[in-house]
Formats: sequence, C-alpha cells, structure tokens
Amino acid sequence: MRVCNDGFDKAFIDEKRDMYAIAFTQNVLSGRWKYFILWYLKGDTRRYSDIKNFLGGLSQGSLTKQLKELEKDGVIKRVVYSEVPPRVEYSLTNKGVKLLPILEKMEDFGKEFGVNS
Repeated sequence: MRVCNDGFDKAFIDEKRDMYAIAFTQNVLSGRWKYFILWYLKGDTRRYSDIKNFLGGLSQGSLTKQLKELEKDGVIKRVVYSEVPPRVEYSLTNKGVKLLPILEKMEDFGKEFGVNS
C-alpha cells in the first residue's frame, strides 16, 4: 500500500477497495484536532474565535491548518462576511454530517472502554 501527498496508489485502490475506504476516511480525519472541530460543529455554525476558544491552547496556525484541510476535503464549509473586522463562520457540509456516526461510535467505545469505564 502506498499513501502519499498525491493520494493512494491506483493498484491499492483497485485491489483492496475495503482497506482503501478505511484509509481514505482515516486520511480525512487525520489531525490531532479534527475530531474535536467536527464534534463542536455538529450542532451549529461557529465563528473562528469560538472554535479557537473551545480548543483552548491551540495555536492560530495549527487551527487554520486543520480547518483548511477539512475544507479542502469538503467536510466543512467556510463563509467569509465582508465586514470590518471580517467575520468567518464554519459549518459542516453534508459530507461532514455523514462523518458524525463515526465520531459517535468512537465516543461509545471510549465510554465503554476508557479509563473511567
């Protein structure tokens, strides 16, 4: 299997479609903060500053990188309002909403088998 910046090796996609599907999803969600960003956006449209405050000590650069990757993958939508100062809001796309059951299963697993279970 070959996974690189350009995507997945064509032979891998053709020969191991089930593993490719898992690897593709993992690639979309890879990043320390993406799970938390998606979870925070699940119920509402949020402003950049709200997301930053929710995540605590995350640097602006790290948050911006994670948001850009999620937007590039079509999981979140970014809307910039031409105001002074500019207002930027993020929300889940339909594709992003389809990831929520995965996060819910992760939550269930953590509740059942986590430290305080």
